[in-house]
Formats: sequence, structure tokens, C-alpha cells
Amino acid sequence: MARKLSIKDAINEALDQEMARDSTVIMMGEDIVGGAGAAGEDDAWGGVLGVSKGLYAKYPNQMMDTPLSESAYVGAAIGAATCGLRPIAELMFIDFMGVCLDQIFNQGAKFRYMFGGKAETPVVIRAMCGAGFRAAAQHSQMLTPIFTHIPGLKVVCASNAYDAKGLLIQSIRDNDPVIFLEHKSLYGLETEVPEEPYAIPFAESNVVREGSDVTIVTYGLMVHHSIAAADILKKEGIDVEIIDLRTLSPIDMDTVFESVEQTGRLVCVDEANPRCSIASDVSANVAQTAFKYLKAPIGMVTAPHTPVPFTPALEDLYIPSPEKIASVVREVVGA
Repeated sequence: MARKLSIKDAINEALDQEMARDSTVIMMGEDIVGGAGAAGEDDAWGGVLGVSKGLYAKYPNQMMDTPLSESAYVGAAIGAATCGLRPIAELMFIDFMGVCLDQIFNQGAKFRYMFGGKAETPVVIRAMCGAGFRAAAQHSQMLTPIFTHIPGLKVVCASNAYDAKGLLIQSIRDNDPVIFLEHKSLYGLETEVPEEPYAIPFAESNVVREGSDVTIVTYGLMVHHSIAAADILKKEGIDVEIIDLRTLSPIDMDTVFESVEQTGRLVCVDEANPRCSIASDVSANVAQTAFKYLKAPIGMVTAPHTPVPFTPALEDLYIPSPEKIASVVREVVGA
């Protein structure tokens, strides 16, 4: 049976069901259990925004608070994954992955290759990402391209609660390292979610809106901004197709190629900075493989090449808006 859940609650349910199903699924992170000197269950925050709230009471032997040292506990999670466990390491923000990049891209991402396919590293690294939370430059970045660049990592960024639950279950059951990103501005968004466990395969994008004039390819928060832009453009007679990538590595380019073959136009929307972004990656793939179908130059909408501002007015300008997306679509369509 399906009922409406927020993305935050859908992630909590996925964690709950997977820890109940498999005792090797463990979770570690900062403030997910409790503070020093307090009763653990009563003081179990469930992380900085309470995503895992209530799970410690059910699985006290599968959840562990860690010191404020991402390099230490991400390294511990990767090591535990090579020894038969299925750890989930929660980082408060994607911005903090800088202190544990060696553990991620020089160790976890490479073990399967370095040991001739004999080593598996089933670890999930969860982190909040994205702007719009008034959290300033060091807590608001969309660093997805850093991780899609690294062979051996899988990268997920869901736009709704249904996808968040199914993709997290898939990530936990996968035998390779997965970077699972949760846009903090979407945590409260509700969608119909089945009660039973289900897994959504990687590299299967979702056509969230069909159209004939132009294809928008995007992910995360920008799916919703693109839908809002499509509503604006529909009133002007422009029919927009929107593809939610869901997983960024591996990436489903076949669906993109098929859509561009039908519409003849492409706009890539990405909250990341423009250089070497998901938008530029998709654009390059289409230009290389599906150029003959294009009726116009490819459009891209990204954040500017600056740090995320703290000032609310500037942060709002920094994030690609529905109006900005609609403007670029008009240019591509020639309207």
C-alpha cells in the first residue's frame, strides 16, 4: 500500500527496512545516536536534520556515533565493507567530503580494480547537498561532478521520496561504493511511496514530463524548477519534455538520445557550477553521439562559477530559477 511520505521519511524507512532485513547493514555518523552522558535513545538526534531519528531504539547494535572526523569514520566504513559488512556512513554535508577524499577515491573506488575483481566494497556514503538553505559557502555546494569523474563510484541524487527510498535500497544492496546525495531543500517534499521495500535499478532515468519541442535533462532540486519552467512555457505554446537522470554514475544517456531524436533540442539544467558539470557532460555526449538530430545549439543552465553566497538575495540569484530555465529554453527554441 502506498501513502505519502517526505523524502526525509522515505530515507528513514529505507534504512529501517534494510537494517531489519540484513544485520550486516550498519550505520555510522555524527550525532546519529546520542550525546555524551545522555541516555542514548532519548538523545538520539538521528543526524543533523533527524533523518535517521528513531532507528537507534530498534537497532542499537547497528548504529554508531562517531567523532567529528570524517576521514576516520569514512575510512572505517570502507574498511568494514571489505570485511563483510554493509556500512552506511552519514556525512552532514557533501562539502565535508574534502577531508576524506583519499579514502573514497584512492581506496574504496579502486579496490575492485586493484584486486582483480576479487574485492567488494559495499559501502554507502550519504550526504546532504545543494543550496537554498541559507547555509553559506561551506555547507551549500553541489559537488556531484567531483564524484562522477571517479571510476569505481556510483552517484545517486533523487528528486522525490519514491525515488529516494528505491534508490537507497538499491545502493545498500549494491556491492560497490555509492555516493548517495540528498538535497536538503527537498527533505520535506511528499510523494506516494509504497510501504514494502523495493529497489530502483541504477542508470534508469525517469521521463517526468513528455513533450515535443525541447528536452530538458536535469536531476535533484532542478527537476522541480524545470517542471515550473515547463508550466510557464506551456502557456506560450512550447511543449517541454523533462528527464530526471536519478543516477549520475552510471548515467542513462540512451533515454536522453531517444528524447533528443524526437524533440531536436536540448537544455541541460544543473545546480552545480558550470565547468566540468553534469550539464556539460550530458551536452558533450549529445553533441558527440546525437548531433545529427539537433535543430539548434544546446542550452545549459547552471549556477555561476562562484562560491554559494550567504546573503539570501544573492543565494536566490545563484540557484537556477524556473524563469532562468524558461529564458534559455526560449533561446534554444527560437521563441
